[in-house]
Amino acid sequence: MDKGLHFTICVVTTVLLLRESSQAGEEKDPEVLAAPKPDSRGAGEGLPTLTVTTILEDPYVMVRGAELEGYCMELLAALAAMLRFQYRVRVVGDGQYGAVAAGGNWSGMIGEILRREADIAVAPLTVTSAREEVVSFTTPFLQTGIGILLRKDTTSQDMSFFHFLSPFSKETWTALLFAYLLTCFCLFLVARLSPCEWNEPKNEENHFTFLNSLWFGAGALALQGATPRPQALSVRVIAVVWWLFTLALLAAYIANFTALLSSGSEQLPIQTFEDLVKQRNLEFGTLEGSSTFYYFKNSKNPIHQMIYEYMEKRREHVLVKTYQEAVQRVMDSNYAFIGESISQDLAAARHCNLIRAPEVIGARGFGIATAQASPWTKPLSIAVLKLREAGDLDYLRNKWWESSCLHRSRERWGPLEPPALGGLFLTLGIGLALGVLAALAELSSSSRRAAAHAKKSCCSVFTEEICTRLRIKGAARQSQETSGKANA
Repeated sequence: MDKGLHFTICVVTTVLLLRESSQAGEEKDPEVLAAPKPDSRGAGEGLPTLTVTTILEDPYVMVRGAELEGYCMELLAALAAMLRFQYRVRVVGDGQYGAVAAGGNWSGMIGEILRREADIAVAPLTVTSAREEVVSFTTPFLQTGIGILLRKDTTSQDMSFFHFLSPFSKETWTALLFAYLLTCFCLFLVARLSPCEWNEPKNEENHFTFLNSLWFGAGALALQGATPRPQALSVRVIAVVWWLFTLALLAAYIANFTALLSSGSEQLPIQTFEDLVKQRNLEFGTLEGSSTFYYFKNSKNPIHQMIYEYMEKRREHVLVKTYQEAVQRVMDSNYAFIGESISQDLAAARHCNLIRAPEVIGARGFGIATAQASPWTKPLSIAVLKLREAGDLDYLRNKWWESSCLHRSRERWGPLEPPALGGLFLTLGIGLALGVLAALAELSSSSRRAAAHAKKSCCSVFTEEICTRLRIKGAARQSQETSGKANA
């Protein structure tokens, strides 16, 4: 009896230990750990339950604690609330998106849908013709393309000798030179027309010669005072407007130049895929078995064929297994990653030393995959369209792609074009016009007083004043000759 009792106790203890070990193993299983709690909005009696396959990729699907979160998880919850279904999420077993193997079988999420292991796939799954032949896709919920991810310091060039001209475009510099010359000419003209700039035009030289006017304008550009100092109201109006113009212009120049220097703003030597093929400093590759790889394989473009041949010959060295591996390799070595542009934008937002080249090819979209003839395909497509029309997809895009970088890239910081400073030039033009009108008014008032005193026509006196002030040296010389003849 004692032996039987002892044997029973040992058996029960062994069973309990095995059960605890099994539970501990389940807790360490990534699929069980990643399974989210049932969505309360989709919970209810009689609602259908869908098995959803996905793949771990930041920011689409990420493990946080014992649940999944990310763009695709919030999208799935919104779809479940609209279409009223429950769901169970499982991470794809082989960690692949979906490609045809040598035996004709599909791997990844596409393979799980074909084997009826999952009802739908909610992931950054690119819609391609090959995949569309075996499964059905909904309306794309994200638009993307193929881009080039680079590290900034691997793409920088030596600064140009005239790099200080970079903050403004050529058109802006031309407009600035024209504004400077026009302002100086207006200063010269208004100073000669205004009676307040000299007491006796026939005997006193005006200080605002054209060279002095150029010097005065240049001094304002350097934020330095320069002689001569204006006395007439009309000249001061033009001087004040020019000072305000130069202050705003210098502020724009300094801000843009600082941003260009701090963001590694040199012109990227790799702008296009053709530039990538021509250079020899960077290796480049893509995800093994991805739609991007097959895009270059099937493309008839000569440049794309050269890229495919390069990757095929060096596939063991340049093709990567995961997106995280690709980003890390770009950061650690002279490597350029070819992949989805929207994922590269995320990498550039998270890692400030990365940048995406401007060219994007092969416009495509991410869609939800379902089995062919599935009754969920059309309802899911309509729900995606409704979310887009309501702005929910844009909200999710901005939420999960928020940048943590303080500086902007070359795409956002570039030379300031004339339209950006159009209001500034317009203000300067208005100020010049007001200064000329004020000078004419001052001269007209002085001419009326002189005409009343000499009992002459106001128009004739006004004309004589203008001629005298614009030809002061000739008039003074002629006056001296006339005086000399009279004395003789």
